[in-house]
Amino acid sequence: MRHRIAVVGSGPAGLTFARVLQRHGYPVAVLERDPAPDARPAGGTLDLHEGLGQLALTKAGLLADFQALSRPEGQAMRILDADGTVLRDWQPRPDVRANPEIDRRQLRDLLLGPVDVRWGRNVTQVVPGTREGVAVHFTDGRQETFDLVVGADGAWSRTRQAVSSVTPHYTGVTYVETSLDDVDTRHPDLARLIGDGSVAVYGVNRALVAQRNSGGHVKVYAQFRAPLDWHTNLDLADVEAVRSSLLALFDGWAAPVLDFLRHATAFAHRPLYVLPVSHTWTHVPGVTLLGDAAHLMPPLGAGANLAMLEGAELAESIATGPEDLDDAIHAFEEQMWARASRWAKITTAGLERLVSPDPAEALALFDEVQPS
Repeated sequence: MRHRIAVVGSGPAGLTFARVLQRHGYPVAVLERDPAPDARPAGGTLDLHEGLGQLALTKAGLLADFQALSRPEGQAMRILDADGTVLRDWQPRPDVRANPEIDRRQLRDLLLGPVDVRWGRNVTQVVPGTREGVAVHFTDGRQETFDLVVGADGAWSRTRQAVSSVTPHYTGVTYVETSLDDVDTRHPDLARLIGDGSVAVYGVNRALVAQRNSGGHVKVYAQFRAPLDWHTNLDLADVEAVRSSLLALFDGWAAPVLDFLRHATAFAHRPLYVLPVSHTWTHVPGVTLLGDAAHLMPPLGAGANLAMLEGAELAESIATGPEDLDDAIHAFEEQMWARASRWAKITTAGLERLVSPDPAEALALFDEVQPS
């Protein structure tokens, strides 16, 4: 029996779910609010872990394609003191492929393949338990029904409202993101400082991280503890005003580090929100969640990896698990909740140490996960 299945969201979780399900011969509709694949920037780079994201790609039959696109050298990590002193400089061996990097856009294009994405389908509400199945409502007034709706629609998921009343809360940590293009030609000193991977500088309740993407593109993240309304008297659209505010916040840091901010041409405000560490819900037939919709946690390398593996596992549960669809979904949720809770605790504790009153905590955390 072929069920009517939809997944809301065309991020890593939704597309992995669709690719694996299609690989098993099951049709699935991907409902995406963006009008086209390139409607907005795809974001920075991701490190896909061997036992998580790479396992999901194996289940999708895409591991070899990923390996051809990924950057193992991107695993390199350099940590500086605020005065510019190099504290750690880890360079991976050529054969180390535990966490190679890939640009989000490259990963999305890899996963898209033959997937049936219905672009411009902005979901407003998911209503389970109707006579014809689970009703999905769209902003244009249309409605469709499915036997299963999977919410992979991120932090502010509309699908989540069908199973849980919980909403994300602010962590107290804010990111301000910027980027540099053609860094090797235009900013060779900064390119050397970053190396092949990332460079991080930690201070008291603040940090500055620069991460190399492909094609000479670098993402820069100013991270700091602040009230959610810290920018009340600051026009975030005023590049010079934001730059001045950040330079004041990082005053006294080494000049080469501050150049990441001085050379930036645009800034984006990204306050960090999370769901409760052990977020679960009473099972609702016909609806479930993946990734950030289910377990939004600090962005410390686990979120996308978990989301992709969950998408692959859910697809396999539907294709090869119990004949009863609802039994397969319920069993999957129990497994997802247990694993996600462990990772949420790890990443929550990690954020506390990385943006901390004691910068030595960040260095100690690095030594624990990546011995120098």
